Amino acid sequence: MNKNYYAILMAGGVGSRFWPVSTQDFPKQFHDMLGTGDTLIQKTFYRLAHLIPKENIYILTNERYNDLVLEQLPDVTQKQVVLEPAMRNTAPCILYASLKIQKENPEAVMIVAPSDHWIEDEQTFSKNVKQAFEFCSKNDALMTLGIQPTFPNTGYGYIEFDKTSAETIKSVNQFREKPDYETAKEFIARGNFLWNAGIFMWSVKSVVKAFMSNQPALYKHFEAGISAYNTDKEDAFIKENYPNAENISVDYAIMEKSKNVFVISAEFDWNDLGTWGSLYDKLDKNENGNAVVNARTLAEDATGNMIRTRKDKIVVVDGIKDYIIVDKEEVLLIFPKSKEQDIKKTLQKVKDKFGEQYG
Repeated sequence: MNKNYYAILMAGGVGSRFWPVSTQDFPKQFHDMLGTGDTLIQKTFYRLAHLIPKENIYILTNERYNDLVLEQLPDVTQKQVVLEPAMRNTAPCILYASLKIQKENPEAVMIVAPSDHWIEDEQTFSKNVKQAFEFCSKNDALMTLGIQPTFPNTGYGYIEFDKTSAETIKSVNQFREKPDYETAKEFIARGNFLWNAGIFMWSVKSVVKAFMSNQPALYKHFEAGISAYNTDKEDAFIKENYPNAENISVDYAIMEKSKNVFVISAEFDWNDLGTWGSLYDKLDKNENGNAVVNARTLAEDATGNMIRTRKDKIVVVDGIKDYIIVDKEEVLLIFPKSKEQDIKKTLQKVKDKFGEQYG
């Protein structure tokens, strides 16, 4: 296994659209959302470990999830858990982790991957990542894995690539924000647009150079701690300085501003598991078209539902179509799938009325 291969596994999000299972204290990446026996972060870690030495996989997360990471990933040591003392979007934490990795191994090439994606064909995933790593080790390139659109989704950003190229690795013309439905249809008709999955690959040299060029103030902010990184002084430096970093995404910070951006169209099945509806789409359905995790169900005139409970709980449903039904200790959610984007707002109302402990 190549000792220059590294990964940053992004595991700091709350996943509030998967409430009530996903909460601030126990977010979705630490749950077995699919009923497979593995949590999402475990699935992602072991997928990356097919290609990358386990000791080179860094977990980027909020400090409140440190114990959860170590408990669920026994192969990981404390030095691999990079803790954010404050939420500052993706650019600051990626820059911080990249400087740590560069100090340890200036020849490193790395992948930045969310911890909560569903990828079934792990062999093809490894093949695409390896293609990117080989390209990035020889070229000054910022790379991303794009997903072939299957419908005009308005919930994702899009990547427009050079359609004149016959190569597997194509240069990126521009990133496009989440479009309205008509614009999304137009993107798909044009044939050179991919969904932005938020999976990035680059050498540490290239990504640090991109931050230096495009975000000099942010770079300077974290460069001041280089002597402390990977030593016992790192924690104090980060606790004092990290909360003062600009709140900015890596897309805005470097990807949209750089000219050396390339994309591979992913050859594997992918789902970002962002909502209960996306989970429903990926799970097997029973004879009534219901997707069931953990529950034992008796369904009459009930179809298209997403049902999740604790293990082996009996759920009887009659006359309910296209609903999300999630039973979790103190909260029962029965919510139309068509309104799933409103779960975040509903969660806020629950916290306002009943208390923060329910979120």
